[in-house]
Amino acid sequence: MARAGAFCGLCFFSFLSATEIRYSPVERRIVDQRLESFGTTNAARHDTISKLFETAGCGGQIADQPVKHAKTPNVICSFVGSSDSEIVVGAHYDFVDIGSGVIDNWSGASMLPSLFEGLKTQPRKHTFVFIAFTNEEEGLVGSAFYLRHLPRSEIKKIAAMVNLDSLGAGPTKFEKDRGDKRLAKALVDVATSFKLPLSIVDVHRVGRSDSDSFQDSGVPTINLHSLTQQTYPLLHSRRDQIGAVQHDDYYDSYRLIQAYLAYLDESLAAP
Repeated sequence: MARAGAFCGLCFFSFLSATEIRYSPVERRIVDQRLESFGTTNAARHDTISKLFETAGCGGQIADQPVKHAKTPNVICSFVGSSDSEIVVGAHYDFVDIGSGVIDNWSGASMLPSLFEGLKTQPRKHTFVFIAFTNEEEGLVGSAFYLRHLPRSEIKKIAAMVNLDSLGAGPTKFEKDRGDKRLAKALVDVATSFKLPLSIVDVHRVGRSDSDSFQDSGVPTINLHSLTQQTYPLLHSRRDQIGAVQHDDYYDSYRLIQAYLAYLDESLAAP
């Protein structure tokens, strides 16, 4: 079990100005199993992430989006809410051919199905779009392609983009310099309420992530990671292996992000 608290099968929490959030967290063993299912090629990871979404219950809502100049597609799982306002949750599944790319970024991609699974048990106000992006390492190719092929009217419907990139190297961090202030405040409030670790570490100066594609298109974004000056050298190195993951921290990140998404669904107004 995660060190920060007990597991609950169906969570109902009233906090943060009497906002009630509802979700069903996935057990730690399942979150860990999905993390440990990383493939050794990007094609294998595409196949695995599709199967994980299916296992999580996405079913007929899974779609591949072929991406120009990429060998593998974006994988999209949608959960339709009562409005057409969207919350996009993204993570890239591709990795560089050094090490196993577990931190960067199977840690983010393999969490997407668990986040979907935790939200789907309750009706949602927003439509949630979970996207496993291809070719982030080649210059944000998958996320940029996704946005280029959305009409401007559809981009305006995105209330928030939550990006997961390189979790599990330590406790959860978020980027403040390039993050939306409202989204950052909401994250801090949730972490405080659940007594889960969270701190600010800006990594934008040493690398871009898929949240930048959305921010460049005018979408409010927040980038969640686990990196510090000490752990950043894990990325793109032979040390990026499953053994580098701090599993207690990783599950704490899952718990925080799961609650955060449920809270955003209740608290964010349509754009």
